[in-house]
Amino acid sequence: MSDEVPDVNVHDAIGGEDFFTELVERFYGRVAADLLLRPLYPDDLTEAKLHMVLFLQQYWGGPGTYSEQRGHPRLRQRHAPFVIGEAERDAWLGHMLAALDSLVTEHGIAPELEAQLIQHFAGAADFLVNAR
Repeated sequence: MSDEVPDVNVHDAIGGEDFFTELVERFYGRVAADLLLRPLYPDDLTEAKLHMVLFLQQYWGGPGTYSEQRGHPRLRQRHAPFVIGEAERDAWLGHMLAALDSLVTEHGIAPELEAQLIQHFAGAADFLVNAR
């Protein structure tokens, strides 16, 4: 018997495009009402939502459409024009985790997959801080 954990395609295991689309919709619904974060986004959130869905799908093992359309993610470079301090990080992460939490039970996401998602979002939020 092997001690190796089989590779899991998180994208497929949590519901694929439908999951990520709903996650992003719920996240941006919260961002739209956030006085700190809303000014960092364009007036029309349509494109931002699409980019985030495509990025998350690709990152978690789904189709590579994001890179095909936009090239390398260059996450820090794409966010460099925005002042992102600890308050912005905390607000962003809070909205993302609330959106995720609202979907975990609905989609029957296993705790270990939820933990991977939380770890990713927390790391990404920390990575983008560019102002202290």
